[in-house]
Amino acid sequence: MDILIIGCGKAGSILTKILRQDGHDVTVMDVDADVVTSMMDNFDVQSITGNGLIVKDLLEAGADKSHVVIAMTDSDETNIMCCMMARKLGAQHSIARVRNPMFAEQMVFMREKLDISLMINPEYQTANEIARMLRYPNAIQVESFAGGRMELAELRVTPGGIMDGLTLLSLPSRLKLRLLVCAVLREDQCFIPDGNFILQGNDRIYITAAHNELAKFYKQLGDGKNRIKSVMIVGGGKISYYLTRQLLELGMQVKIIEQDRARCEFLSDAFSKASVICADGTDQDVLLEEGLANADACITLTGIDEENIILSLYAKKMGVDKIVTKINRPSLLPISDSVGLENIVSPKNTTAALILQYVRGKENSKGSGINTLYRLADEKLEAIEFIIRSDARHLEIPLKKLRINPGFLIAGIIRNNKRIIPTGDDVFKKNDSVIVVTTRQKVTSFDDIFRGER
Repeated sequence: MDILIIGCGKAGSILTKILRQDGHDVTVMDVDADVVTSMMDNFDVQSITGNGLIVKDLLEAGADKSHVVIAMTDSDETNIMCCMMARKLGAQHSIARVRNPMFAEQMVFMREKLDISLMINPEYQTANEIARMLRYPNAIQVESFAGGRMELAELRVTPGGIMDGLTLLSLPSRLKLRLLVCAVLREDQCFIPDGNFILQGNDRIYITAAHNELAKFYKQLGDGKNRIKSVMIVGGGKISYYLTRQLLELGMQVKIIEQDRARCEFLSDAFSKASVICADGTDQDVLLEEGLANADACITLTGIDEENIILSLYAKKMGVDKIVTKINRPSLLPISDSVGLENIVSPKNTTAALILQYVRGKENSKGSGINTLYRLADEKLEAIEFIIRSDARHLEIPLKKLRINPGFLIAGIIRNNKRIIPTGDDVFKKNDSVIVVTTRQKVTSFDDIFRGER
């Protein structure tokens, strides 16, 4: 597909890299000539120094012939206008990054009336991701499919714990639960396991199950964390705003530490049930005085990645059970993992993943379309939700009779709001949501899963 990206900051760079890896023809535009040159050299893309609000520049960048125009500048208003102008010029689809909370309540109206295909709020989406982590404190990461009716959770096998040394075939009977281990990350290798696969301590595993089954599973582990009741958030930015609203609705006690007084007053007015402390969250005395050691969870959301890492390590030293760290710079992700910080969120990566999901869906013109897509396990694994159409192949055929390509696993089926952990006797039906986990890259069609369909 021909894709134009307007705005080449960190998020734009991450997105450009991923789209190029997927084989798309990408053109980038930015007002900064040095940034444009760097993008051209690093990613082998066409580049234009220009302004997305000027018709001449949009035409020079090929907006009128683009399949998708993505506006990622620092200004919400600029992004909205770029998308509107690109659509009027002839772009087939447009995506705007919109971060201001005041636009949150009118996203649907703006999409429909301004003819913008997709509007993404990175901070809101990141807050959703953190809230899922806190709902399941044992999990490293939790992704949601089919409108939240099925979830894929990542967790680490505890050395010497109940799962260490078990074969996957024996896991459901041992735990008396309906769940499926979809993938295993062991050191740098990612496996789509069969029933004979033996789990080892420190394996990162990906499990799909219904909400209640996941809750029972965590309880049975016996070595997990207790339910989160109190949360300390360091940093009072946009993510903190969206997250606090969700956590209060879940009945959690929330304390926010933010050093900007005006921001503190805003948060205090917005959330009467939250405790807002105007202080430096990187000050050890402040953290101790405000009860960090007694918090069930600590979320580090300052604007500096290094601060977030150090604060998270300190919270870990103080014995906080659940720690979530915001990191935007990709170069710091291996470091955070090496020092034992597992729950990492990145608004820029979240934005890129959502846009990639949309592009994949539009790229696919076959009988079944991609509805949701996540990249997991350090981008070695993809979890994809397909919506099965009436003209899709392989309908009404038992799974045990289908020839599925290596590196693919059917992880779940949602039918009429019912969650199905599939067995060999299950079949695909029209309008099913099917969750597929794969180590393959660039899967664009449900038919890619089956042998002889490529």
